[in-house]
Amino acid sequence: MQCSWKAVLLLALASIAIQYTAIRTFTAKSFHTCPGLAEAGLAERLCEEGPTFAYNLSRKTHILILATTRSGSSFVGQLFNQHLDVFYLFEPLYHVQNTLIPRFTQGKSPADRRVMLGASRDLLRSLYDCDLYFLENYIKPPPVNHTTDRIFRRGASRVLCSRPVCDPPGSPELVLEEGDCVRKCGLLNLTVAAEACRERSHVAIKTVRVPEVNDLRALVEDPRLNLKVIQLVRDPRGILASRSETFRDTYRLWRLWYGTGRKPYNLDVTQLTTVCEDFSNSVSTGLMRPPWLKGKYMLVRYEDLARNPMKKTEEIYGFLGIPLDSHVAHWIQNNTRGDPTLGKHKYGTVRNSAATAEKWRFRLSYDIVAFAQNTCQRVLAQLGYKMATSEEELKNPSISLVEERDFRPFS
Repeated sequence: MQCSWKAVLLLALASIAIQYTAIRTFTAKSFHTCPGLAEAGLAERLCEEGPTFAYNLSRKTHILILATTRSGSSFVGQLFNQHLDVFYLFEPLYHVQNTLIPRFTQGKSPADRRVMLGASRDLLRSLYDCDLYFLENYIKPPPVNHTTDRIFRRGASRVLCSRPVCDPPGSPELVLEEGDCVRKCGLLNLTVAAEACRERSHVAIKTVRVPEVNDLRALVEDPRLNLKVIQLVRDPRGILASRSETFRDTYRLWRLWYGTGRKPYNLDVTQLTTVCEDFSNSVSTGLMRPPWLKGKYMLVRYEDLARNPMKKTEEIYGFLGIPLDSHVAHWIQNNTRGDPTLGKHKYGTVRNSAATAEKWRFRLSYDIVAFAQNTCQRVLAQLGYKMATSEEELKNPSISLVEERDFRPFS
């Protein structure tokens, strides 16, 4: 009778162990499905062989800054990068884009877009789980022994440029500038970086490579992620002016229009219309407040952040439910009242933020502004940006072209 009792107990324990192993395998594997890689024709070596990590048992708050180029996203990224308990990555989806675009032979077709977004969502899932090995699928040449010098803008991430991920000479408290990080830190060990990620309570990622918030629905609804989206928008007229100044070759015809007063016949208007259409579609989704975005979405205008950086940052952190780190507050004080000449780098964040918000008005001619207003009138109205009705009004700094709007988080 005693042997029978022991046998039953052993069978029960074995059953529990088998069920535990099955659950662990399922939850880990479910985080490593790779449809984006499969559709793109890439090897799935890391999907099958890479290490697996437990899903979001700690209920970390994961943050995605959804933006477009020259909308102030580098600045917003720093509001999280400076937080000591946040692991921040600057544009990891660059690697997806850089790998997949050469494989696309039919341009920006719907099929290409689906592949790109599928691969992007797979990578984001893995990165939020601190599985940095998954990124190796998109780094060329592939890392050797999980070390690489090819991580895009590594220097924009504080964690990746400080101990223990980087061991530069000097004080342990030394914070390296971006250029110094790349030069002094040497190869990035993804294993050590993943450990540093798991030691933080939150993961924040900035991207300008996802067009609309609706493209993120699968991630937002994933119960394992606890993902919150900060959608950053900016006046499209300001984006156009900033891009024309920063990407001078790409926007050469816009600058030619400004210089000659004549609109080039071969002007690529999609450089403006794409921004306005993506903004309008995404903002329409956000402002409709669908149930799947409840508690997950906050719309932030760059102009509001630039005029009241501390107040707006407190609102953002309040929405996220994360205490505002004193390092973030200190960084805001040092980087929103500075000499704009110190921020000449195209991704620089040192600036007089209030003066920068509407500086575009003196970089565009009225005929370009009128064209932009006609092209983008829907999104301008949605976001509360006023039309300039004349050259005089455009150039008058005492007249703001930003309406007072209170875009409260959807909670």
